[in-house]
Amino acid sequence: MRVTIDRLAVPGASLYYEVRGAGPALLIIPSGNGDAAPFVPLAETLADEYTVITYDRRGFSRSPLDGPVGDDRLTDDAHDIGALLRHLAPGPAAVFGSSSGAIVALATLERHPDLVHTVVAHEPPLASVLPDAEHWLGFYSELYEVYRREGVDAARKAFRAGMGMDTTTKPPRRTELPPDELAEMLGRIRRNHVFWFEHELKPYPAYRPNLRLLKSFSDKLVLAGGDARDTFPYRPNTVLAEHTGNTIVHLPGGHVGYVTHPDEFAAALREVVRP
Repeated sequence: MRVTIDRLAVPGASLYYEVRGAGPALLIIPSGNGDAAPFVPLAETLADEYTVITYDRRGFSRSPLDGPVGDDRLTDDAHDIGALLRHLAPGPAAVFGSSSGAIVALATLERHPDLVHTVVAHEPPLASVLPDAEHWLGFYSELYEVYRREGVDAARKAFRAGMGMDTTTKPPRRTELPPDELAEMLGRIRRNHVFWFEHELKPYPAYRPNLRLLKSFSDKLVLAGGDARDTFPYRPNTVLAEHTGNTIVHLPGGHVGYVTHPDEFAAALREVVRP
């Protein structure tokens, strides 16, 4: 499949992006690992019907910062989406984000509603909206201390256990990258973990979305969850659903269903992002 690869200069960063397919624009926001590559199988499956835009978030992988990390990274992330859509989409687009990417998707809807017709927020880890927010914000603070004290690997293990993701995520064989590309991607993501722990781990789950504003855009908002409905990542959308009046749409697989079930996930996603 033909892939267009380019960069877009934005204030404070240079964004690496890839474009596949033709049709209505669909932009995919990476999760906390910040890298576009885990979404390639999903993007390729959707590219028969959509112009699919994937990219590396600022500060991660191939999207270097031009200076220090900004004081409000989430707003910067949302403005990056706005810049990409103005540059690549001829009109309002669909946006899909999972995990931290779903928090960015919600922030984009709040800040750039004119640029989107559908925003799919798949399991945003918004600890701030939960009745037991103090417990979960404390979990993230303790996780940061584990990272500083014991390193990335120990913190990642504790994070996955806390998220209900303590089993290994392995994609179907057909989605596996060639060994050299896989090694390159895993190297990037390992480096990204340091940036994530330092600059995103605590502030993103603590973000307080504008619930009244999201309710006013409820016709553009899709709250999505996976199969594991008893885990933390599923819960914040249940609170958002109460405030916005939206129901939760269920997409195949767990928190990373787009990796483990790309075909089924793509088929379900098509149904909710059609203009």
